[in-house]
Amino acid sequence: MSMKWTSALLLIQLSCYLSSGSCGKVLVWPTEFSHWMNIKTILDELVQRGHEVTVLAYSPSISDPKNPSALKFEICSTSLTETEFNDSVTQLVKRWSDVPKDTFWPHFLQVQEMMWTYGDMIRQFCKDVVSNKKLMKKLQEARFDVVLADPISPCGELLAELLKIPFVYSLRFSLGYTIEKHGGGFLLPPSYVPVVMSEFSDQMSFMERVKNMIYMIYFDFWFQGWDMKKWNQFYSEVLGRPTTLFETMAKAEIWLIRNYWDFQFPHPLLPNVEFVGGLHCKPAKPLPKEMEEFVQSSGENGIVVFSLGSMISNMSEERANVIASAFAKIPQKVLWRFDGNKPDTLGLNTQLHKWLPQNDLLDIKRML
Repeated sequence: MSMKWTSALLLIQLSCYLSSGSCGKVLVWPTEFSHWMNIKTILDELVQRGHEVTVLAYSPSISDPKNPSALKFEICSTSLTETEFNDSVTQLVKRWSDVPKDTFWPHFLQVQEMMWTYGDMIRQFCKDVVSNKKLMKKLQEARFDVVLADPISPCGELLAELLKIPFVYSLRFSLGYTIEKHGGGFLLPPSYVPVVMSEFSDQMSFMERVKNMIYMIYFDFWFQGWDMKKWNQFYSEVLGRPTTLFETMAKAEIWLIRNYWDFQFPHPLLPNVEFVGGLHCKPAKPLPKEMEEFVQSSGENGIVVFSLGSMISNMSEERANVIASAFAKIPQKVLWRFDGNKPDTLGLNTQLHKWLPQNDLLDIKRML
């Protein structure tokens, strides 16, 4: 077994009874889109090893619990209707794709607004769950051994506190490393660790270090602002004592960081941090015949696989044409995950697909 699986499956030690060797019960507070895809990899492995996994899914969730799965789904009712939820997600996705990324401040001021909107939505889901006495009694009686959650969507740590069980985090990163620093106690000195998405390297000039420090202060101020006050007040009311979201997060047993240690900028590590990058990677499967022929026709030039992720399925015609015309000028063959009208400037070297088998396309053996 590879080291990454050895690290990730440390959480099994929390969910098994060591004395009897029997398997444990895992409760999951999920997050959507790529966050769900990554955490589901761990859940599938736990199920294969005999553990019982229950996912708390709010009724309009787009994680699609209806798909065939060995996972158990506890569908939670919420005050948000499916239409309201879908409209909110659609607006967030649209605004994310339209955010200007040429300069730092306009970009993150809009991201801040979107994150506050997302926070209000997740907080409402959390309130609906913890205030549901019938559901909470059912969870108590189920006697779960551990909660697995992604701190980007708070509430998993609150459930663990109410159920009096340990919890484990799965995280790629938070904006400004704010959650890692204040919720996990991570040491990330701004003098040589660039703020996430600042586009600095660890070889910063004096002025870049000053800017990096300003960015860090901005994110700290943002997270400590109005949205964090709402979370702190909510957690204090539910637990019946003064507390904060970060204080509750700090009780995590393990932080599974979805990255490789050698891809990180050097910084001190805590004993409960494990790098589990690449968990979603699997042995490559054969490509469809036409796609394989297209890939191989690129010869020594290689291929470009372009996708904007699961949140963005289309874009404006103007932007699509700009991207298509840029691809048309390069020698590589391009496979583009795109669900929209065919751009007028699309080159002969580019294929459009509504879905791409990225894991199979990026197989290192196929690249050699």
